[in-house]
Amino acid sequence: MQNVTAAGLGIGDDHPPRIMGVLNVSEESPYDPSVYDDPGEAAAYVDSELVGEGADIVDVGLESANKRFEVLSAEEELDRLDTAVEAIESVSGDPVFSIETRYSEVADEALSRGFDMVNDICGFADPEMPVICREHDAAVVKMASPPDLERPGAVEKPDDIYEALKRGGLTDKTIVDPAFGGWSEDKTLEDDRETFRRLREFRGLGQPILVSINRKNFLRDLADRSTEEALPVSLAATSMAVERGAHVIRTHDVAETADAAKIGAAFTRDRVRTAIPGDEGDRETLRVEELDVTTSGEAARHLERIAASSTSADEAAMRVVELSGLSSDERETLAQAATDAGVTVEPGDPTTRGDSAILLAGTLAGLDRLQRTVEPNSDRIVAALAALEAVEDPER
Repeated sequence: MQNVTAAGLGIGDDHPPRIMGVLNVSEESPYDPSVYDDPGEAAAYVDSELVGEGADIVDVGLESANKRFEVLSAEEELDRLDTAVEAIESVSGDPVFSIETRYSEVADEALSRGFDMVNDICGFADPEMPVICREHDAAVVKMASPPDLERPGAVEKPDDIYEALKRGGLTDKTIVDPAFGGWSEDKTLEDDRETFRRLREFRGLGQPILVSINRKNFLRDLADRSTEEALPVSLAATSMAVERGAHVIRTHDVAETADAAKIGAAFTRDRVRTAIPGDEGDRETLRVEELDVTTSGEAARHLERIAASSTSADEAAMRVVELSGLSSDERETLAQAATDAGVTVEPGDPTTRGDSAILLAGTLAGLDRLQRTVEPNSDRIVAALAALEAVEDPER
């Protein structure tokens, strides 16, 4: 996983989760507490409500990306930039300042006038955006979006989101954003929930991940909460997102979100990440990183990243399964077939437990081999193992 530095702030697996607070200088923005057109008031808000409550990054929006509003031109965004620049110059704290835009000329001007990074809500639809960010040595958030400047984020399915983030390449300082929320009429709440379930797959891009899930509809709908009531569901999802690999959380509720992110980080499993130096000979530094892989889909993303064949993805994810209610003949059939399939089988003691439980441990490919091996001998075991495939791939 590539770490990114934004004006000295480390972002990635080697750093704690970062909190991105939001300031809008756009009168159209729907979240009133973050909207200011007076630079002094905006600076006071940043100092007290964002930096003062734990924001590492302040994302400044020049216009609302809500699909109900007309898109501003680059010239119209530049007209609003003076207010944003004056505001950040008046902030007494020292956060990283991000400019939210889709235009490379706006990014160039903002980076030249004190901003530290870019939040590109059109995902490099402007082909000059990565060029400008490289020239300024600036970190850039790349949000999943179609390759046009008319409207950001109208990408629905996780696979298409992944491809949208790959399109146009990535800089060494790119942070990827899967773009949760109702950016298009076609995107459903279930689309967002499926993307969240598969969040670890985006680690396959090898870059830090930003999520913007604060009070989003796909969470509110689950708990039947209004926007005003939705903070608890946002915080629950924040902890889950960090545990699944998110590195930056964009939010309007800074203090509470910072706490939730700390909880997620505290219970994320430690993984090996180290480097073993080479020598004066031909041996290079040996780098070791344990990947966060729980499904074959996640494994396939990492294989794709290093240009390896994805045919071994099913061999990279382990499953542990308990089967109970087996007859003595089924227990024997399963034990014999497991050996041939390369699956570990551990039968329990029915005289102690009072049932016929067996634990199976193996890769997805091994369990598939087990299913084929046992198929002529036990319809019930085949059906049980087939159910595992349905969980792994609901569309299968």
